Amino acid sequence: MVPLNAYLAVGAIMFSIGMFGVLNKKSGIIVLLSIELMLNAVNINLIAFSRFGFYGNITGQIFTIFTITVAAAETAVGLAILIAIFRNKGTISITDLNIMKR
Repeated sequence: MVPLNAYLAVGAIMFSIGMFGVLNKKSGIIVLLSIELMLNAVNINLIAFSRFGFYGNITGQIFTIFTITVAAAETAVGLAILIAIFRNKGTISITDLNIMKR
């Protein structure tokens, strides 16, 4: 049986890699993938706490299902925004986007 510390360590490593990708990458697609990685790290922690909590309940698993649905909607909206930006500007580089400026 794998202890709780192992799940938390994997979740922390995944979240750190995702945070690094969000803060340091310039491509919009990589940023979206990094956000998905962070959400999956949270899902691992939710499942682990649901399994190893004081009471063996499925609350963490239900929250994980909701998080997965929100992540799917976020990905669809984010990709649609990136496609619209690419059609207008010709790039998806985060540093080159200043759409709100005139």
